[in-house]
Amino acid sequence: MLLARSRDTAAKLLNNSLDRRHQLAINQLAKGKLESEVSAAWADAVKRGDVPGAYWAALTHPETGGALRRKVFGEVHMLSHLVGAANRADIRRLRQLEEENDALLAKVERQQAQLRDAVVERDEKIRALTTALSERTEAGGRSAEETPAQGAALASVIATLERKLAAERTRRERAEQRLDESAAARAEAEAREGRAIAAHDALRAELVTAEENLAALLDDGEERGALDLSGLSVLYVGGRPHQVDHLRAVSERASARFLHHDGGLDERSGLLPGLVSHADIALFPVDCASHEAALLVKRLCRQSGKPWIPLRSASVTAFLAAVAPLRSAAADVFDTMARRRQRSTLRR
Repeated sequence: MLLARSRDTAAKLLNNSLDRRHQLAINQLAKGKLESEVSAAWADAVKRGDVPGAYWAALTHPETGGALRRKVFGEVHMLSHLVGAANRADIRRLRQLEEENDALLAKVERQQAQLRDAVVERDEKIRALTTALSERTEAGGRSAEETPAQGAALASVIATLERKLAAERTRRERAEQRLDESAAARAEAEAREGRAIAAHDALRAELVTAEENLAALLDDGEERGALDLSGLSVLYVGGRPHQVDHLRAVSERASARFLHHDGGLDERSGLLPGLVSHADIALFPVDCASHEAALLVKRLCRQSGKPWIPLRSASVTAFLAAVAPLRSAAADVFDTMARRRQRSTLRR
């Protein structure tokens, strides 16, 4: 968005790039010759979920006036609130799973208590019958007619107790299986919630940065504070080739030095140590940089005591969201790195 504010070559390249990317949406909205038709086409695109292309097409349509532009901008702003609502639904589901898990735990405890009581009762009856049988045998008071009846009664009691024990064991195993399934579902829900919260925070940060620059684009009369990184050297590893020039232009506008490595096989990996040594901070998009290059950047930064930031995507908004918080700390980081280089020079 910083590029779009100007009227130079970079702004034209950015405009042409967005036109090519969203050519289909632009062609669809171009059929509207009146502002009302453009508004209806925008509403239809929102219903279909095709927001990015229609957003650019609506803002750049020649018939789009100030009122429609503010309406479109406001609806995009509401997307962040929709993401928050989805997170709240996940939290409610997690609470339901926790309640179900607590109920299953209580049920398992009750069944285990019942099983223990049944086992104790069975053991007591067996001991009592064994003691009675032993006493009769020792006393010689058993008759030939009593022995088969007592043995049958004892066998019947034992068989009954064993059936009850087997039934209780089966119920306990089923309860434990349900408990394990509930625990797994709860862990999965917590993991989904964590990923959703992280994605929500990242998208909100990018949306805020994009809104600031878009607001500046829509309101040319108001002065905006420029992003100033105070000469910070930024190393960008990976990314898409057609976006590198845009990122370089954004960095130079922010008074930063932009270094780049493709993060793949097009450049020798031996170049990375030299680039890291000349940089103050390293950034790499996790979706557009090789795994080996990302690991190498982390290791080199740890060895040299320099920070690194993994980016959610290779977009310009993700880059802006990452470097925008550095505006206040850029001078301190730059001074720290300068003192470190000075101490290294003195040691030599």
